[in-house]
Amino acid sequence: MSQRSSRAEVRNPILALPSVARLRALSPEARLALQDILLDIQSDARLRAENSWRSRKPPVAAYWAACGVYAGHIARSIGPCPGRRPSPSRTRLSQKEIA
Repeated sequence: MSQRSSRAEVRNPILALPSVARLRALSPEARLALQDILLDIQSDARLRAENSWRSRKPPVAAYWAACGVYAGHIARSIGPCPGRRPSPSRTRLSQKEIA
């Protein structure tokens, strides 16, 4: 088995998009609001995927799973350390970054 790349752009393909720089240029308050919405979308999409899977609707489950993955990728791309999984204590932008 080959090793998976540790480069951030490979693990989070959203980072390779040119428009991510514009998202990072937003004010910290706007980034926090956007990150909160995206993480809510991710949670909702994961629940919908699980419910669809239990209802024996794999295509719908795959759709919702993909929605959740992309929402999480975008949320992490605008967070405090892009491309890295946030630690449990820093799941969202810190209050220092907002001030």
